[in-house]
Amino acid sequence: MIQLTRLNGKAVTLNAILIEMVEETPDTMITLVTGKKIMVLEPVDDVVEKIQRYFQTIGLVSGTLKSLNSEGS
Repeated sequence: MIQLTRLNGKAVTLNAILIEMVEETPDTMITLVTGKKIMVLEPVDDVVEKIQRYFQTIGLVSGTLKSLNSEGS
């Protein structure tokens, strides 16, 4: 779960696994897999960072990624 702030200033806790898309419109709009849309105050980069951190915390994403271009070096 990630903590974000709605446009009215109220905090909302969102299940990051349900996020389908994050876009700047110019506010940050989050679209869930259910089709529901949520506007938040945080910029897109901050939301993406929170999502990545959450995925790392629960073990969905490795902490480090190897370059796809490296060939055994």
